[in-house]
Order: sequence, then C-alpha cells, then structure tokens
Amino acid sequence: GARGGGTMFSGTGSSGHYKAPLSKSLMVVLSTLAFILTVPLQQYQQYFIYNLHAIKQDQELWRIICARIICLDLKDLFCSCLLIYNFRILERRYGSRKFASFLLGSWVLSAVMDLLLVETLHQTLDMSVSILPSGFLGPIFALFVPFYFSIPSVPVTHILGRFSITNKTLVYVVGLQLLTSSTTTWILALSGLLSGIIYHYDVLKVQQLLSVPMWVTRCASFILEPLCASAEPTHETPIGMGATLEIQRQQRMELLDQQIMLAQLNQNNRRHRWQGGLINWNRLFPPLRNRFPSNNQQRESGPNTPSTAAAVSEEQVARLMEMGFSRVDAMEALRATNNDINMATNFLLQH
Repeated sequence: GARGGGTMFSGTGSSGHYKAPLSKSLMVVLSTLAFILTVPLQQYQQYFIYNLHAIKQDQELWRIICARIICLDLKDLFCSCLLIYNFRILERRYGSRKFASFLLGSWVLSAVMDLLLVETLHQTLDMSVSILPSGFLGPIFALFVPFYFSIPSVPVTHILGRFSITNKTLVYVVGLQLLTSSTTTWILALSGLLSGIIYHYDVLKVQQLLSVPMWVTRCASFILEPLCASAEPTHETPIGMGATLEIQRQQRMELLDQQIMLAQLNQNNRRHRWQGGLINWNRLFPPLRNRFPSNNQQRESGPNTPSTAAAVSEEQVARLMEMGFSRVDAMEALRATNNDINMATNFLLQH
C-alpha cells in the first residue's frame, strides 16, 4: 500500500514510480514536448496557444488538442510534473487503467467546461477571455478531487502549535502556486475541479462513456512497461532534510512497529485470520497495544495492569471507511495502532 511520509519532505507514498508507469511516462512526454517547443522549435509555439477566439471564430478545433496537452510556460510545466509525481499514489491505488480513464474523462469534460465558463463570464459579467494558459492543466486540477477524498491526511508536524502540516500540505501548496501563475488560470482550475467531481461521482454514467478500452491498456502496457517500469523501493524509511535525531528515532520505531504487525500477521494468518468474518485483532496486536500506552500509563501501571485503550477518532474512522474498509476493522486498526492512521491504512491495504 502507499505509505504516508514520516516527515514533511517524504510526500505522499513511497518514492519513485513503482507501479506508476503512466505517471512516469506522462511526466517524460510532457517535459520533452515542452522542451522541444521552447528551444529548437520555438517558431511553432503559435500553434499551441490556447486561443479560444481562433477555436470559435476560425474553427481551429485542433487547438483544443494541441494547446491542452503541451505547456508553453516552463514554470507551469514544473508545477504540473511535481503534481503528477505526487498524484502517482492514485495510479498505485486504482490501477493504471482507471487512472488513465480518469485523465481521459476529465480532459474531455474540462475542454467543454472551459468553453462554458468563458461564455458564462462573457454573458453575465461582460468579461472577455480569448486566451487561456496552455498545458495539461485541466486533468491535473481534476486529480485534486480523488486526492482529497481518497487519500487520508497524516499529520506530520505543527507550526506555531496550531497549524497542522500533513503529508498532503506540499501538494496543495504546489497547486496554489499553479493556480496563481496567471490571471486566467483560475478558470482552468474551476473547470478541472468541476470535471473531476463529475467523473469521480460518475454523474450521468460518464465513467462508462469516457473510459480507456481494455485493448488500449494492453497495448500501452506492452509498450510502456519495459520503458517506464521502476524497481520496487526499499523498505528503508527516508530521513527528511534537516531531520533531528528524535525524528530519525521516531521513524525507525514506526518502521519497526510495522514490521512487528506484519510478522504477527504472518504467524497467525492461516489459523486465526478471521473470527466471525472479521480480523482477529486481539490475537494479532496485544504486544503492539502495550507498546503505545496513552498518557504514559505504562510507566505508572504495573506489569500485570492492562493499558487503557486509546479513544478512536471518528474522523479517521470515516476516512478509512471511505477507502472501503468496514467500520469494525477500521476502529480496531486505529485502536491497535494508537490512532496512527498511516500504520492502520498500511496494514488494512496489505491485508
């Protein structure tokens, strides 16, 4: 399963493009095409300008395809690639075919949304917009929808004791940077978000209408996997830039706890995995619970005194249930891991 970062710099999920060939190839293709148009073929940039006036008045419909794929602004390209890299966790979770279908569906929907929003602005506010930023921006903004609803936020640290920094904060900051890159990017952002909501919630069965056929997936897999396959990342916990010894110790403890959980599961999987249709958490996690006493109760209580179970956060239970887990398993996983949603998610995704 994807693993939330232990520090602010480890992002969402493990590093690299393991099990994310589409994300990797998309970054390579977009970067290569943008570089070609910026340096050797700069004279052809005019054909990739997202000119709405030319599309509507001159019937240059090919601009909808060209201008909505290749980015002419290198700053936007950098932010786009950084976001695609972080959104690779969605490809790992749902598979490359569903990820590609979402990109295709949101790309088509956002193209329609762009024209509708611009026409609405012209009719209601008498605001004329003729040129929009070029690039693969619509689907990128649309990806914020499943990213927000499907990927749990794992608190990393706090600023001034109030503002929580999570494993998703950096992604939202980069998205805000992309949003403010020009005065009209907000139109593409709104269009992308609306398209993402429509596709994510399958409004009017749009997922069946706009999906990548299986034969295309097989052909792409045959071509892309040898070129874009990435090795499985090591299980070593990455140490963030400037990490203190305390952070490093905490990360190693978290990794050790995950290894203990998996070892206990492997020992009990065949005989004690299910009890009445649910995972037998009491057999899997008693040593782990004793390792996470709340409010330092372990120091105060004797060796024979049972530790008090930590209260389970309903918000975290809801996040795990949104990912498809039962309420009972979500509550037991959070209780056993002392409300560590990162460890609970890892365990539930793998088992």
